[in-house]
Amino acid sequence: MSEGLFDEGLFGAEVEERAGERLAENAPLAVRMRPRSLDEVVGQDHLLGPGAPLRRLVEGAAPASVLLHGPPGTGKTTLANLVSQATGRRFVALSALSSGVKEVRGVIEEARRRLGRSGESTVLFIDEVHRFSKTQQDALLGAVEDRIVLLVAATTENPFFSVVAPLLSRSLVLQLRSLTEDDVRVLVRRAVAEERGLGGALRLDPDAEDHLVALAGGDARRVLTALEAAAESAGSTGAGAIDLATVEATVDRAAVLYDRGGDQHYDVISAFIKSIRGSDVDAALHYLARMVEAGEDPRFIARRLVVHASEDVGMADPTALQTAVAAAQAVQLIGMPEGRLALAQATVHLATAPKSNAVITAIDEAAGDVRAGRGGPVPPHLRDGHYAGAAKLGNAQGYRYPHDKPEGVLAQQYPPAELVGRDYYRPTGRGAERTLGERVPKLRDIIRGS
Repeated sequence: MSEGLFDEGLFGAEVEERAGERLAENAPLAVRMRPRSLDEVVGQDHLLGPGAPLRRLVEGAAPASVLLHGPPGTGKTTLANLVSQATGRRFVALSALSSGVKEVRGVIEEARRRLGRSGESTVLFIDEVHRFSKTQQDALLGAVEDRIVLLVAATTENPFFSVVAPLLSRSLVLQLRSLTEDDVRVLVRRAVAEERGLGGALRLDPDAEDHLVALAGGDARRVLTALEAAAESAGSTGAGAIDLATVEATVDRAAVLYDRGGDQHYDVISAFIKSIRGSDVDAALHYLARMVEAGEDPRFIARRLVVHASEDVGMADPTALQTAVAAAQAVQLIGMPEGRLALAQATVHLATAPKSNAVITAIDEAAGDVRAGRGGPVPPHLRDGHYAGAAKLGNAQGYRYPHDKPEGVLAQQYPPAELVGRDYYRPTGRGAERTLGERVPKLRDIIRGS
């Protein structure tokens, strides 16, 4: 050791402490702003409220292994660190992307020695655990069951599909939720103000803050990385504030004029549906992209597509509804951003499909008659006859079974007497309804005995 170091008295732990401080100063903003206690954790109230499982685990009341699953940037690594710190355990982190059975077994053996020698237990954090093979996951079982290690595993995928059943049965499975816009805003303001963040050196303009929050998509790491890049850009020019133009230029993504709670929400979805109705596939895709980029709820978009499939396409292309429903299910299954592909496919299908409003016109006219009191009793031969005394009342008497006829259709009264001859469904000559336009009048002629 050099003489200068002796003079300064930098020995052992003190040298490590100085080195740690230098590393912390150079760490990314997202790392520096990582919560140091449960009180600093934003979101996940369902897991961290009084008596909730994760709070009990962090406070040492429930020494159980856990599987944390949820979207990126929701705090899985942070919570694993807190489990270690709050309970005084040694913390070891592995990534399934770069570690194998050898590394896992090495950690387990060291944990076993520490537990036997000093009673110190080990928290083993494995990120992206779903990327471990079955054999690699099986290597954890004995140590987890005997509590040689307290396993905290994180995954962005559903663990019931990606983690072996024996490991699932030995762990608490806890689902983290995407951060809300309010949660993200708290994190951004904290990072701007606190000393370990930007230390108040720069002001963040409100519209720039709104854009950062919209960009986050519920991901704390993403928004803090974008904020750090924008701060470096603003600082390099000597600016005293981070404005919208700086954020846009830094993250190479323009702010979308879109207020999910105001006029833009309604105007853009209206333009989207009217573009599909007007068969302008390009305009429809533009408005879809505008909503997706602004962070609109994809389930809202999917619901509108399902409605539109029946309202404006209908029987002109009966497969349009199937595509729209499939897109809605895909959004639920895989989430965003991949869900945008299913939404785009449904948009293209509906925009290019032949159009017909015959379905909505038919049901609206039928409902209008019902509301106006037109109807009357169900014809006796159509009434239920599956109970004692029905025949004496004349119910189900004289009903003719259509399948007895080769054509599968016969003359018989189905509507109430007041509505005989009333037509609701009038097929257009577009798409598949062209065939229905020929078939429906023939069916009516036979049924009505014309």
